[in-house]
Amino acid sequence: AAQVAESGGGSVQAGGSLKLTCTVSGENGCRYGVNWYRQAPGKEREFVSGIDSGIDSVARPKYADSVKGRFTISQDIATNTAYLQMNSLRPEDTGMYKCKTEMKYCGSRYFVTNYWGQGTQVTVSP
Repeated sequence: AAQVAESGGGSVQAGGSLKLTCTVSGENGCRYGVNWYRQAPGKEREFVSGIDSGIDSVARPKYADSVKGRFTISQDIATNTAYLQMNSLRPEDTGMYKCKTEMKYCGSRYFVTNYWGQGTQVTVSP
């Protein structure tokens, strides 16, 4: 099984920036696509951003409409680490951000996975 670890959360004022990190470990020779989700108190969990490099190692980022133009996701395939650069943060970006593995690529084979990290808290004050 893989282990997922997030870091980089914190408290910032509106307009500030944070960079979240998601590292997947535990399975040498395989690489993962990941998605970021967030959940604010009293609200449903929502998709934020994801990245998958596929069999061909071409990065394919995706974003929720609410973060397009403000957040940028990137990936270091060699270390199975994904980064979420969050700029122009708004109070509505506040929440627990969690990383989840999606597709796993091991050579020419691929698998669906579902490993979650513990999350990192992001708090944006007005």
